[in-house]
Amino acid sequence: MKVVFFGDVVGEVGREALRLSIPKIRSFYQPDFILANGENAAGGNGITPKITYEFLRLGIDVITLGDHAWDQKEIISFIQDEPRLLRPINYPPGTPGEGYIIVKGNGKKLAVVCAMGRTFMLPQTENPFLICKKIVTELKKETPCIFVDFHAEATSEKIAFGRYLDGEVSAVVGTHTHVQTADETIFPGGTAYITDVGFCGAHNSVIGREIAPIIHRYTTLLPTKFILATENPRTDGIFVEIDEESGKAKKIERIQLSLSLS
Repeated sequence: MKVVFFGDVVGEVGREALRLSIPKIRSFYQPDFILANGENAAGGNGITPKITYEFLRLGIDVITLGDHAWDQKEIISFIQDEPRLLRPINYPPGTPGEGYIIVKGNGKKLAVVCAMGRTFMLPQTENPFLICKKIVTELKKETPCIFVDFHAEATSEKIAFGRYLDGEVSAVVGTHTHVQTADETIFPGGTAYITDVGFCGAHNSVIGREIAPIIHRYTTLLPTKFILATENPRTDGIFVEIDEESGKAKKIERIQLSLSLS
């Protein structure tokens, strides 16, 4: 089984970069499933129903979210009727939407789980370690192929989470910090891991925002409007190949695709 996952899609530039990248990615990797984190897709803050459908029309099978899940208020009601849009699984009971899904395609089954860390993160959620271990046990009754997006800030929490689930899931990939790390590996138990996949958007920036306003904020501590950047669009992602029988990862490879939007 071949899976491609795109890191946090940031704003219009990120969406356009994703649109242009998917045909190239399909041709090169021939993935069975394409996943993406869309929690910054609407102007850098959350996602809308319209953008959700835009992503689905591009052929993205599952969209994950994170700490900006509810920035666009219409998502609160929309997410209940769109199972392919996942909010973190460790939100409290009764929160709209779901944190996991099993998708089918090409005669294959893939479980996708979205979880959020707690270190340096708001809002504070339930314990992702305990909740994910419980749901993974249930998902393995349906398929051994389980892909987890862990949306978290602290490197230590991400690594610990990946090690905790090693041998239980096919992949644990980190999102949220928007900087692609060079630590992609397959843990001893067969779980593919990377601390952060990176982001889709303008890379002449500070994690997708114009540079000058960010520096102004840091040097003056004054309120500053953070404007989305537009230069040097790139899609960051990860490719994972999974053994369908065992659910163990066979390969993990970083993706960086620079594009011209003109």
